[in-house]
Amino acid sequence: MSENPASKIEEKNPEKETLMPEETVSNATSAEFEENSMNELNEDDIPKNIPAADDSSSRINKSDLESAGFTLDEFASLLSKYDYNFKPGDIVNGTVFALESKGAMIDIGAKTAAFMPMQEVSINRVEGLRDVLQPSEIREFFIMTEENEDGQLSLSIRRIEYQRAWERVRQLQKEDATIYSEVFATNRGGALVRVEGLRGFIPGSHISTRKAKEELVADFLPLKFLEVDEERNRLVLSHRRALVERKMNRLEVGEVVVGAVRGIKPYGAFIDIGGVSGLLHISEISHEHIETPHSVLNVNDQMKVMIIDLDAERGRISLSTKALEPEPGDMLTDPQKVFDKAEEMAARYKQMLLEQAEEGEDPIAVMSI
Repeated sequence: MSENPASKIEEKNPEKETLMPEETVSNATSAEFEENSMNELNEDDIPKNIPAADDSSSRINKSDLESAGFTLDEFASLLSKYDYNFKPGDIVNGTVFALESKGAMIDIGAKTAAFMPMQEVSINRVEGLRDVLQPSEIREFFIMTEENEDGQLSLSIRRIEYQRAWERVRQLQKEDATIYSEVFATNRGGALVRVEGLRGFIPGSHISTRKAKEELVADFLPLKFLEVDEERNRLVLSHRRALVERKMNRLEVGEVVVGAVRGIKPYGAFIDIGGVSGLLHISEISHEHIETPHSVLNVNDQMKVMIIDLDAERGRISLSTKALEPEPGDMLTDPQKVFDKAEEMAARYKQMLLEQAEEGEDPIAVMSI
């Protein structure tokens, strides 16, 4: 008779009937652990009156906060200090923590690190971020935009420098200060300079130098302000005014100076007197009427002229040879005679001004005599 296969299996696994179900083992183990744990604890170690999670006694209420030393309003105020509300136009402190190829990552306490593009790092031209920023450096930043979809803000240092540069330039203009700036380019209209990082323009008519305009690049020029307009982004300066002011400090009305004719126009001649130009108007060349300055003067002529007006605000020096003529018309017939007696005639002119001033008459009216 053949053997039953099932019987063979049962014979090979005699322990099968003695195994406890998995759930029974788990329960037994848990009960045993609990019993052992309780045996290890003393009665005093067991906390008493532990509230349930839904028990009202487990919740913090207003009286609890007050007994802790502050109110709900004070608690809300404390939380509000950490509820940052950044707006475009704000200036905030931030810490540099990463310099990247396209900009810098700045920690300003927002949910996400703010980003400052490379072009916003400075009002001046820089080669790299490390020319301006260093890791862990703390400084001020201008918020340019609202948060983007990733919650990130855009920052700028250039905007802060731009605002402060205009403030500084307005103050310098108010003080009528003379500044020095390097010419970095020229064009048909004049020369370009930088003042406090801002681009400034010197009109050709306000450049007073013997050099060709193109040769001024890299030269440092003394300058005075003509126009400061932040709204129109216009910063206009004068080289001539600065030179005239400096020269005027050593000049006075009625003084005779030696100059050279640098240019002749239908309305008069420009005379170089020690590096600045004065205008010898056609009406101040002679007591006699003349049709054109070219009939009396030539470019590069050396001559003596008398100062009849100094206008520092407009940067103008007005000159005359008419006031030096011993006889009306001498500039047309014998200019050398005028130059030989220039100091003598100037002394008479000054005396006449003094007498007119003592009599209460306007010295300006005397200048046209």
